[in-house]
This record gives sequence, C-alpha cells and structure tokens, in this order.
Amino acid sequence: MQIISDQNQTFFNEFFLLGFQNLQNFRIPVFILILIIYAIIMSGNIIIVFLVSKSHTLHSPMYFFLCHLSLCDILFTSNIVPTMLHVILKEGSSISHFCCLTQLQIFGSCGTAECYILTVMSYDRYLAICDPLHYSTVMDFKRCISLVALSWSFGFLFALISRVLLGGLQFCHLNIIDHFFCDFLPLLELSCSDTFIVEMEAFMVIPFIVLFPFVFVIVTYVYIFFTIFGISSTTGRQKALSTCSSHLTVVCLFYGTLISIYLSPSRGNALNINKFTSLFYTVVTPLFNPIIYSMRNKEIRKAVHVLFREKRVRSMFSES
Repeated sequence: MQIISDQNQTFFNEFFLLGFQNLQNFRIPVFILILIIYAIIMSGNIIIVFLVSKSHTLHSPMYFFLCHLSLCDILFTSNIVPTMLHVILKEGSSISHFCCLTQLQIFGSCGTAECYILTVMSYDRYLAICDPLHYSTVMDFKRCISLVALSWSFGFLFALISRVLLGGLQFCHLNIIDHFFCDFLPLLELSCSDTFIVEMEAFMVIPFIVLFPFVFVIVTYVYIFFTIFGISSTTGRQKALSTCSSHLTVVCLFYGTLISIYLSPSRGNALNINKFTSLFYTVVTPLFNPIIYSMRNKEIRKAVHVLFREKRVRSMFSES
C-alpha cells in the first residue's frame, strides 16, 4: 500500500474491503454458495441473450429489452461478485484507488441503466395492453434502439459525473471500507475533503435514477390494471396479465431493495443492514430475473424447446 504524507495528514491511494466479518467456520460454505449463484446468474442471463438473438419468435420489443436487461445483470454481477468472492476467501482484500472508483462507476452505470430499462419495459407493456392498435407503429425497431441507447447513455453519464467528483476527493482517514465492494456511501465516509458537492450531486441525481422512473412504472401499471380489469373475457384478462406479471415481479424486487438502501440511514449499524441489502440486489435479484422470465414466460420456454429440437434434428442428420 502506498501512503502519501503531507505535513499532519496521511493520504491513502489504496483501500481495504472488510467484507462480511465474523463468518469464521461459514466462510468456505458461503464462498461456495455465492460462487454457485454467480454461475447460475451468468449461465441464465447468457442463455436469455442467446435465445433472443437466435430465436425468431423472440424478435419483438419486449424481448429486445429483456436481452439488454440480461446484459445489465451480466455486467453488474461480474463487476461485484468476483471481488466479493475474493474478499470472503481472504477475509478482506485490498483494492487500489483507481480500481475502486472504476468498480463504483461500472456499478453505477449498470444500476442506472437497469432502472431505465425496467422503466422502458413498463412503457412497452403499457403500449401493448392499453394501446395495441398503435403498438407496432410507436414501438418500432428504431424507437427500441433509441430507448435502449438512452438508457445506457444516461447510466454512463451519471456514473461518470460521480466518478469525476469522487476522484477529486482526498482520503486521509482510515482506509478501511466496511463493505464487500466500493459502494458510494462507505467510500464517502473515508474522505477528509469537503464532500458537499458530491452529496448534493447524489441528492439531485438519485430522484432521476430511482424515484421518477419508479413513479412512472407505478402510473403505467395503474393504467394497465384498469385496462385489464375492463376486459370482459376471463381468458383475455389472464393473457394480458401473463404478459406483464414477470416484469412487475422483477420491478418490485429491484426497486424495492434499491429504495430501501438509499432511504435508510447511512451510518452506524445501518451500514451492516445496507451491506446485506446490497447483497440482495447484487446477487439475488440478478439470479431471480432469468428464473422469473423463463418459468413464467411461455415464449421463452417454447424457444428453448424449439432450439433443442433443432439441435436434435441436426445431430440425427449428421449421424446419418
């Protein structure tokens, strides 16, 4: 670790991640469990990306957005989980100042992009159920590309602003981060610089990332439910509900944990609560996304069966 001294202050350019303390005899079982979950997350989301790109039945706006949601989860977990596994195995780990800020930037980019993609998906469901006659006209391929590009661009932009502001801070207190990755609040507490601008930027940006999109999702689903309950046939209502139930479940999981973190106190014992809540949305939510969409979605299951059948037919022809 490189330490830079300046008169009465000592500045650090490396941090130490504490991770989960007092695991003791449970360290190896927890490591194996999270490693298995990580493998399931990666394989599940890669399968969804592969299915959407290969299956012609899934070439629709909803599955195009789902593909980008899976890409978000792949980047999101790959940015956090390997570090978490190393911290658990070594009972703590050092990380450089540059790598710490880079991890935080990728975390912020993917998290923000996922918020916006989930919001876009709710808009897509609103158009499909509430305005089906104009759906194909409004949600054309060009519009889908634009919405996804904006989601990723805003994610990158907001995270870059935070990265630049945090990069201007000096860290001269303890260099120990009580977390399993470089999260915003634990990192901010270590700074000996004036953090007013950084805190104001976060205070102004977070509503645009979390609160406003969540309100938009709620409003769209209010309209969706009014439309669904106005359908006379039971079969029609069930079919309409099935098209948005998976997305609504994922939204509740993701936004629920995200809002609970940033509305809870950020100091003292609340850091331990935030640590376990962070574990939920960095591991559990990305694990549930492919499971929910595969188990509750007939089109995904059908695409899997079709691909397996085609593979079986090809193997039979190759053998003959």
